[in-house]
Amino acid sequence: MQPPTPGPLSDCLRDWEDLQQDFQTIQETHRLYRLKLEELTKLQTNCTSSIARQKKRLQELALVLKKCKASLPAEATEAAQELENQMKERQGVFFDMEAYLPKKNGLSLSPRLYLSLVLGNVNVTLLSKQANCRFLFNSRVTDAAFNFLLVWYYCTLTIRESILINNGSRIKGWWVFHHYVSTFLSGVMLTWPDGLMYQKFRNQFLSFSMYQSFVQFLQYYYQSGCLYRLRALGERHTMDLTVEGFQSWMWRGLTFLLPFLFFGHFWQLFNALTLFNLARDPQCKEWQVLMCGFPFLLLFLGNFFTTLRVVHQKFHSQRHGGKKE
Repeated sequence: MQPPTPGPLSDCLRDWEDLQQDFQTIQETHRLYRLKLEELTKLQTNCTSSIARQKKRLQELALVLKKCKASLPAEATEAAQELENQMKERQGVFFDMEAYLPKKNGLSLSPRLYLSLVLGNVNVTLLSKQANCRFLFNSRVTDAAFNFLLVWYYCTLTIRESILINNGSRIKGWWVFHHYVSTFLSGVMLTWPDGLMYQKFRNQFLSFSMYQSFVQFLQYYYQSGCLYRLRALGERHTMDLTVEGFQSWMWRGLTFLLPFLFFGHFWQLFNALTLFNLARDPQCKEWQVLMCGFPFLLLFLGNFFTTLRVVHQKFHSQRHGGKKE
């Protein structure tokens, strides 16, 4: 006789049998899903090709109608106009149909091309009107679009600055590194899934982003005028440009901007401390919390000490210049 099965082991075996039954059900459901998916793919292909053929023939018909319309007698003009209106209505029907069908990314110089380069040739069509409504009004989706634009913005900055540096521009190394860190931070924010931790940080981050945009506008407005004046006087290189942050050539008349800059720097520190505090929460499961905290801390340290060093250098040079005079 075999020894009786221990209690915990018999419970495990019973659970395994239940799992086996559920697994068989899952396998059957997945098999049906694959069949339906293949059917859906075939229907999509058939619909897409049929609509393309119809649209091509409509275009040809429209050209023929346009050529012969001028030579038609008066009694046939009304019929031609009616046919033209029906063709336009047909185009609108096709537009509604195509909203439910996959679309190729295309090759035009637009955000769609940038998506093609980043994501590849993927189908981003939503399959229902309800999904479109959720897409438009779900705040996490709009946040993701905002973070994607930040990634795109900082990527273009790093590319532009690399080209300018190779052509002689004297951009401080920290600000170039700052944009790489910002690209990484925006990319991590883009992947952060919606949840309790994200919602706790969301309003603070969006408020910081709006404040940062305001300060960047003030900086650009001042820097562009200042840089234009210095270039005209021959004191700056033609490849120098406005940058995010504070550099020595921006000193004159910029005292009013320093409080805004330092407040933004300390807000970055506040963001980092908030994220580190959220990472200690037992409910925190997302790796993005810490991965966003460290870049914010690095940005604070780099921005604060770089600005502080430039301010110190300018005070020091002005003091020595006054003594020499």
